[in-house]
Amino acid sequence: MPEIEQPSQPQQNVVSSAAAIAVDEKAALFGKYEVGKLLGCGAFAKVYHARNIRTGQSVAIKVINKKKILASNSNLANNVKREISIMKRLRHRNIVKLHEVSASKSKIYFVMEFVKGGELFAKVAKGRFSEDLSRRYFRQLISAVGYCHSRGVFHRDLKPENLLVDEHGNLKVSDFGLSAIAADQVRADGLLHTLCGTPAYVAPEILAKRGYDGAKVDVWSCGVILFVLTAGYLPFNDPNLMAMYKKIYKGEYRCPKWMSPDLKKFLSRLLDTNPETRITVDEILRDPWFSKGGLYDPATINFYEEDDQEKINEDNKDDPKMSLNAFDIISFSSGLDLSGLFDPSPNSAEDEQRFLSRESPEETVAKVE
Repeated sequence: MPEIEQPSQPQQNVVSSAAAIAVDEKAALFGKYEVGKLLGCGAFAKVYHARNIRTGQSVAIKVINKKKILASNSNLANNVKREISIMKRLRHRNIVKLHEVSASKSKIYFVMEFVKGGELFAKVAKGRFSEDLSRRYFRQLISAVGYCHSRGVFHRDLKPENLLVDEHGNLKVSDFGLSAIAADQVRADGLLHTLCGTPAYVAPEILAKRGYDGAKVDVWSCGVILFVLTAGYLPFNDPNLMAMYKKIYKGEYRCPKWMSPDLKKFLSRLLDTNPETRITVDEILRDPWFSKGGLYDPATINFYEEDDQEKINEDNKDDPKMSLNAFDIISFSSGLDLSGLFDPSPNSAEDEQRFLSRESPEETVAKVE
């Protein structure tokens, strides 16, 4: 007699699995994330690896200490708000994705894409890259930077430590804590004036303290990054900070002998101390060194996501200030107002409730509208 399938065992497994998920959700962060090992930490934040217990997806959770930021008496609170608004608007394959933001009385949580390969800095620290490999990473960097600029965002702290590499060897730009939004921060003279950035990667016009174009200082930083990738060391370096700034201001650097003539010429245009004559992103795409090699396809350097082109065209019909100021769009919705994230008052409603936005940026904006 043939055996008859018994439905009781699968049903038992389903019940057991459901019960296990229920138990996991109680122990998980926000009933959703199983927090794992510490990936890194700084003065005000820690980053953990975590797993979405419902989907199995790996994520990185950046936990920011609100009390430490408020006690610092600096602009860090505004930087965090700005970072949220910026990352919410950026959806590009070479930029780390922000999945959701949550806040409690003492902490702010950024749930982001987990990039398995780690920092580009760790890879180049083991030795310089070939020009072909450097070109691959640099093209992806320019694709991301050009996209940011098209959305009115300037990173202002580009360096290998803020560039991650996934398991497929694709570059991802991260850490928008010092970024600027053109619509909000550009003064009447059309320039930015905040002094920020990492010393070895900062552009000379920032040092001059006379205002600067956010796009042009990002291009300078990209030039320093390319030099580091192909040389294995910094173009401007000195144990004395002021001496290093002097070298940057004068553009004093030497290319190693193993660099190709095309690369040396390209670097001279990227590291042009005059921002008015410095190469632009559009000109970078046409540079001989950048476009060298049969694997290069100009169509792969997009300043938008392919599935987002329709949305961009629609945005362009609207008031440009509205399409750029994502933070304002988010703030229009009750329950999504980020203005109370750093309210120090213990009696404020924001301290008693947890801010949570689990939808994608597109879904969030759709709900607001």
